[in-house]
Amino acid sequence: MTAVLVLEDGRVFHGTPYGAEGETFGEMVFNTGMTGYQETLTDPSYHRQIVAMTAPHIGNTGVNDEDPESSRVWVAGYVVREPARVASNWRSNRSLDDYLKEQGVVGIAITGTRALTRHLRERGAMRAGVFSGKALAPVEELLERVLGSPAMEGADLAGEVSTPKPYVVPAIGPKRFTVAAVDLGIKAMTPHRMAERGCEVHVLPASVTAEEILAIGPDGVFFSNGPGDPATADGQVEALRGVLDAGVPFFGICFGNQLFGRALGLGTYKLRYGHRGVNQPVQHRGTGKVEISAHNHGFAVRAPLEGVFDTPYGPAEVSHVNLNDDCVEGLRLLDRPAFSVQYHPEAAAGPHDSAGLFDDFCALMAGGRRTAGEGRGVRGAGEEPSATMSAERSRGRAGGVAGEGRGVRGAGEEPSATMSTEGSKGA
Repeated sequence: MTAVLVLEDGRVFHGTPYGAEGETFGEMVFNTGMTGYQETLTDPSYHRQIVAMTAPHIGNTGVNDEDPESSRVWVAGYVVREPARVASNWRSNRSLDDYLKEQGVVGIAITGTRALTRHLRERGAMRAGVFSGKALAPVEELLERVLGSPAMEGADLAGEVSTPKPYVVPAIGPKRFTVAAVDLGIKAMTPHRMAERGCEVHVLPASVTAEEILAIGPDGVFFSNGPGDPATADGQVEALRGVLDAGVPFFGICFGNQLFGRALGLGTYKLRYGHRGVNQPVQHRGTGKVEISAHNHGFAVRAPLEGVFDTPYGPAEVSHVNLNDDCVEGLRLLDRPAFSVQYHPEAAAGPHDSAGLFDDFCALMAGGRRTAGEGRGVRGAGEEPSATMSAERSRGRAGGVAGEGRGVRGAGEEPSATMSTEGSKGA
């Protein structure tokens, strides 16, 4: 036992080092996904968080170069129960342990991930530190270091993970739309999902203004997922209000949903332990349909769950709710082409129940129905559906190697040439 996990309330877990040795600090959270650990690690939304995996065996399929959502690991630390002793997958080119060491990610293997998860569910997500090697010290000293680390509430992090300069992901096949996507922590699969539907995606820095967004002449504007406290994102909210004022179709996910709520005059709050995993049941309030969805968020929008409410942009309503806790999972304006969801319809590792939301966005841009989210695969009058709309619904791209052709990038990187290459399904 040569590694220690220390929570800010004094709870301590002993284990063995996994990945790099040293010390790391972040918000302690847990992820319930049984698959997709590589996508989790490289999701910018996990910036400054220590992630515990509730699935007991992690690393079985190793690491490949096709599935990452960016070119680096963003989690601050990693907690697992039983690391795989042997990585076994035909696409694997190194072990997860080696990958974490290469990336300098401090991790720990403990037998008590179930106890840790129950503790966080009861006490809430909190600051924590992982210590191993030369960073080890008496627990009292380690706890002081944890208490001196920053909290997630009040953290303005989108600018730390966003691209510093714009880049373009070209449409796959004939171009149908121009989309301005504000990168608040965007994952590589997101612009790819839009490119599959004929969208030329202009990915813009988090600091972009409404004037700069509209100067592109977009058919639609997209706000991505991302880390941090939405209450700090005043600049992005102001930019979004400019987009709504202009009447340009808008679609937001995760952090983008929270900023949409703020733009409508709603408040946000921190969840006790958040939603992170690939098994969250979300219900559409209008149709009653339930979709299993991928989540990664610790904040939520506070809005009336029943009926229509007024906003500066006209009437709005909550379109989706989480069936586990009635958390707001979607918003839409009734008289303007704008909607958002709290979850991840791009979900490279699955599930793919909600992939049709990108079709709804295309329908808005095509001048189709304005009730985005009420249907799936809607399109403008007289417009033929794109080939990709019928090619994938329940899983990612048809055929080929899982994750191949997406390309990855880190903050400030141009997309690789493979981002415009078709030929695979979601991981």
